Amino acid sequence: MKRQDGKPRLFSFTLRDFLIFAAIFICALVLCTLLRRSDISDGFASPVFVLAVLLTSRFTNGYLFGTLAAFLSVIGINYIFTFPYWEFNFTMTGYPLTFFVMLCVSLITCTMTTKIKQQEQFRMESEREKMRANLLRSVSHDIRTPLTSIIGSTSAILETPDLSLEQQHQLLEDVRDDAQWLVRVVENLLSITRMGEDTRITKQSEAAEEVLGEVARKFRKHYPGVKISVAVPDELLIVPMDAILIEQVMTNLLENAVRHGKNTTHIALSVHQDGENAVFAVQDNGGGIPPKLLPMLFSGTLRHSDTPTGDGKRNMGLGLSVCNAIVRAHGGTMHAQNKDGGAEFIFCLPMIEKEPELQ
Repeated sequence: MKRQDGKPRLFSFTLRDFLIFAAIFICALVLCTLLRRSDISDGFASPVFVLAVLLTSRFTNGYLFGTLAAFLSVIGINYIFTFPYWEFNFTMTGYPLTFFVMLCVSLITCTMTTKIKQQEQFRMESEREKMRANLLRSVSHDIRTPLTSIIGSTSAILETPDLSLEQQHQLLEDVRDDAQWLVRVVENLLSITRMGEDTRITKQSEAAEEVLGEVARKFRKHYPGVKISVAVPDELLIVPMDAILIEQVMTNLLENAVRHGKNTTHIALSVHQDGENAVFAVQDNGGGIPPKLLPMLFSGTLRHSDTPTGDGKRNMGLGLSVCNAIVRAHGGTMHAQNKDGGAEFIFCLPMIEKEPELQ
């Protein structure tokens, strides 16, 4: 839970955290009871309850239940499982010191564990912000070039009345192509907003064959001159996914194969099962990927000058960054390689629920 200023509540109460705390503490009490019946010396209780504090702090949010576990652990150790049993006796030599030391150890354990969790959350938020900043930098470059081209083409048509119909037609085709590219950039941005910080991917069981078929159908409509083949397993492959986002991934990969593949004429789209993963592959017969670009394809730092064309509107950095972010949000992985003279992009999606990874 978070406060209105966006910071986490340090002493928030949730039913989930309470049930976790209760289960851990009850297990500690039962274990210590069994150990005492086995005639083990009193020292067994301390490590058991310190472990209970550590687990409570690890699996609950904030300080509330970790602190509560620390106090109850001290009571459990000194009141229930240490002589004299079921009573406090601060007159015994060393008893007050033992009580105080165990309380300090429990509180320090709780504090350190909670701090580590908060630092990990801050690191994850920092990674998200870094990814967004890289994407925004890429977007600013991707949008600038086609907009400049659209303004130049329309201005030429409006301000040059003696242009021939053929020249006007060519300029309008350029405007259409640039507008289509801007539409794809906007689709990528919409994909990013679907994976916002407070939004989780909504997965539904989808037939992988149907998703690939829909992507191939749309691709043939926009690129009739490029042959595309689809290979699927004999058995129906059901994969939990957000179908719209995964279609966006494959569409980006197919369009990159055409735009950056150096005269790509054929693309093979396939899916198969490998253990608990569904493996999707997009392979083209183009010129492949320059080896120096492979390490930074998915980082969002690929500069326009690094691409073979050097054309801003043909930069593939944004699309691949979005693809990688979508696949990781599904708990999958993605990589690229050169194969048979062309490029091959492969991404794996788990067929069972799995925690997403950060870029």
